[in-house]
Amino acid sequence: MVSEREKLDILGVEVDRVTMDSALDAFRGFLDSDGCSLIVTPNSEIVLNATKDPSLAELISSADLVIPDGIGLVYASRIAGSPLKERVTGIDFSYNALKLLAERGGSAYLFGSKPGIAEKAAEKLKEQIPGLRIAGFRDGYYRPEEEAEIAAGIMASGADFLLAALGSPKQEKFIADHREDLGVRAAIGVGGSLDVWSGTLERAPQFYIDHGLEWLFRLKQEPKRIKRTAKLPLFLIKVLLTGRKNGDH
Repeated sequence: MVSEREKLDILGVEVDRVTMDSALDAFRGFLDSDGCSLIVTPNSEIVLNATKDPSLAELISSADLVIPDGIGLVYASRIAGSPLKERVTGIDFSYNALKLLAERGGSAYLFGSKPGIAEKAAEKLKEQIPGLRIAGFRDGYYRPEEEAEIAAGIMASGADFLLAALGSPKQEKFIADHREDLGVRAAIGVGGSLDVWSGTLERAPQFYIDHGLEWLFRLKQEPKRIKRTAKLPLFLIKVLLTGRKNGDH
């Protein structure tokens, strides 16, 4: 657990007010603890979905670390008059966690994305992070009845850290449903990170990252994401309206 967790409520979803350093400190603690610690990295789309999906909202509230990912949550914290200390993206946290894992001699399991992607990501990550051990990998194409077998495979690998790239909320629900059967110390949903790490998808240039415009770069790469991207202004309007309503009391 994060010691003395300081949280911020955004549309009923509580996120941890963390910096990269404090999030990695929490990850260190998870590696030294028993059981599987769940790390969630909600963005504005996931928070909006949680307002309509009680099971997702409950899952996020049960997580051991909730990293506010995405520029929308940064804006929301400012609107709420309680700005986040630092923007911590899920992909950067996960990469730094892998570096920390390698330093400690631990191993990771990569699960998700299209066939061949996790394997390619494993190769590239091992080139970039000295000493990183990948205990196993598997693509994200499976039937629901195969889930128990997949969980057993992750446990058999002896991995310490599971990175699931199945898209939200599928990845978080997989981890929560099999939390006791994975044998890992920590697990996180990483969305499209395996695609980026494998070199299949280009990450936004630094300018876009610095200005919170990754969504725009991603939209240029994948125009079909327009419906999902449209949720960002909807999210901010909802935050503004909620703030006003609360201000009336």
